[in-house]
Amino acid sequence: MDHSINEIGTIADKVEILLEKMTLKEKVGQVNQKMYGWEAFRKTEAGYELTEIFKEHVRFGDGIGVLYGLFRSDPWSGITYENGIPESDSFIVANMIQQYIRDHTRLGIPVLLSEECSHGHQGLDSLLTPVNLGVGATWNPDLHEELMSAVAEQVRAKGAHLALVSTLDILRDPRWGRSEECFGEDPYLAARFTEAVVKGLQGEESDTIPYSKMIAVLKHFAAQGNGMGGHNAAPASIGERELREIHLPPMISAIKSGALACMAAYNEIDGIPCHANGYLLNQILREELGFKGAVMADGCALDLLVHLTQSREKAAALALDSGIDISLWDHVYLTLEKAIKEGLVREEKLNDAVRRVLTLKFKMGLFDQPFAEAQPPQNKEAADRINLESARQSIVLLKNNGILPLNKGIKKIAVIGPNADAIYNQLGDYTPFQKEKKVTTVLQGITTLAGDIEVAYEKGCGIRSLDSEGIEKAVRLAGISDVAIVVLGGSSARNFNAQFDLNGAVVHASGEEEMDCGENVDVADLELGGHQLQLLQEIIKTGTPTVVVLIQGRPHAIPWIAEQAPAILSAWYPGQMGGQAIAEVLFGHVNPSGKLPVSIPRSSMQLPVFYNYKEGGFKKDYLDMSGKALFPFGFGLSYSEFNYDNLRYSEQTIPSDKLVAGEKFKIILDVTNSGDCDGFEVIQLYVKGKGSSITRRVKELKGFKKVWLAAGETKEVTLELAAEELQVFSSKHKYELEKGYFEIEVGSPVNYLKAILEIG
Repeated sequence: MDHSINEIGTIADKVEILLEKMTLKEKVGQVNQKMYGWEAFRKTEAGYELTEIFKEHVRFGDGIGVLYGLFRSDPWSGITYENGIPESDSFIVANMIQQYIRDHTRLGIPVLLSEECSHGHQGLDSLLTPVNLGVGATWNPDLHEELMSAVAEQVRAKGAHLALVSTLDILRDPRWGRSEECFGEDPYLAARFTEAVVKGLQGEESDTIPYSKMIAVLKHFAAQGNGMGGHNAAPASIGERELREIHLPPMISAIKSGALACMAAYNEIDGIPCHANGYLLNQILREELGFKGAVMADGCALDLLVHLTQSREKAAALALDSGIDISLWDHVYLTLEKAIKEGLVREEKLNDAVRRVLTLKFKMGLFDQPFAEAQPPQNKEAADRINLESARQSIVLLKNNGILPLNKGIKKIAVIGPNADAIYNQLGDYTPFQKEKKVTTVLQGITTLAGDIEVAYEKGCGIRSLDSEGIEKAVRLAGISDVAIVVLGGSSARNFNAQFDLNGAVVHASGEEEMDCGENVDVADLELGGHQLQLLQEIIKTGTPTVVVLIQGRPHAIPWIAEQAPAILSAWYPGQMGGQAIAEVLFGHVNPSGKLPVSIPRSSMQLPVFYNYKEGGFKKDYLDMSGKALFPFGFGLSYSEFNYDNLRYSEQTIPSDKLVAGEKFKIILDVTNSGDCDGFEVIQLYVKGKGSSITRRVKELKGFKKVWLAAGETKEVTLELAAEELQVFSSKHKYELEKGYFEIEVGSPVNYLKAILEIG
């Protein structure tokens, strides 16, 4: 390749010059991501070698646009420490890939390496963070931006460029196995965390991405969290207003933050698959919202379009015309050259896709320097500190009758339950193989902090196993202990017994499998599986004070536990540092500050139970059950108490034209920590519109701040409402600021102040 192109004008100029030189074959090569990356290399006694399969793919398109999962490790890929690439060798194999492309293709266009980064990196020796549902529970986007920056630094040093990261899915049905990948049920909360992900991974918006940063590929666009019946990839039976009010806000915020790529969703919306939805991808995403980046297909999703088109060529033409720029593992985009020659789609459509792919490569600086530097990532200790703090802040205290923090006079602690000492159960789906020393379990965390206190352990039962043999020993241990810490919940841990689809999703979990959450692992019943509830009931019968810790990828229905257990912590899947974080909360070293990012239902029979339902005259309760959540969105207790007072605002009425011009309502209040413990409080701002042209929601989150308060301290807190928070998608099918009143609530779900403001 003529590398003097780097000296030419803007990135757009460079792209056009390079595009002009490309053949149709080379263009098709740039939009294909057919290979499983772990098939590109073979580990040998002497090091690594590139495979013939990889070389065939290079020859197919005279280059490769994107290579997925070179460093991926998990039971589906079959990549372990024995046959995979440890962190220390990652740059070596990445550079072998780039060197081969440079030496064996006409233009030598560098390849983008894409990696799964749902909660850290799905590669060996990687930082693994709390899953998104836990991150959402922190209500701390600033902390998450720091965490994602640490992830970017590590993965970029390995030689990768694209981070596939879930941010766009809104959790509307917790039966869905991918609930753990959502920041929660609320679009505003998800939007703030999506901004944090983009800024943390990519840095500030500019023409070039710094070497320690990488491009975020945001998943999934759009409405995948609204699948029918909680089924994975099921149709989203929603109208355009629901799409815009609930599912578009995270992507809108991402675009404003400089997002450069996203991934289309498997589901259909109103009969049209997202991968074939030109209205969604071209008209709304690109023309209306101004997205300039690339759209990647989800795994094998383009092959599913053959059901619509009855041929791969027609499916390729449909997807390209609808706005899909990059394939993923499918056979469909391999036929693009034929589809164009047969006149099924214009070559200019392919040119547009190639422009977007090349733009990513220029922004990553790959034409100047395609090779990774031979140095380890820096600041590992700092990354671990941020990861630990994220785990701490993700823990939600749901109930406490005074048993927590644990009394210093305790002499013996029983640690019991299937999630008490199982490293993979606390890490979530999309997890690589681990070295045990990298993960701290709850048992290990408690043992480390217990000092002279005796700590004893019994598993008791499995996640969903019907084997009850261990219950008796666990109950006996609880009976002779001063306190029982019972660690229950779910698991997204894959193992080699599971059967996988072509896209890596679980097809069938065997009877020996404990996995009850994760991609394609949807449930009808939200109660805890197996004998977990029986185990807890027998322990509570002993009279021993009991703390329930829930490690889970979705909110489980726990009405009996909520009534009978003295204390309950929800820790989600807290990541590698989770056991330490949970122990610190139990012993009072950390004051819990997490708030629920999702409503916890009483039963699956209540669903849907999200807080921001549409207002109307319908009866909320059922004849046989309350319609209210067991624990509401935004709820979370502390070891301290926080009081709100002196609510005021900059003005009670603002003309709509001033809001459009950038003026904001400022809401000010005083927050006091009236307890004995220092700690964080999350001040939440909810809005309910009155007198609108459409039916409004009963309330909507439109602002929040997480504030640290020392015991006895009072702080003045200011929240703002701008035009973006107050507009609606009106009956005229456009975004408008409608004149009228709106109610605000400021505080927390159990303690808030109210006011009425007006748009004039």
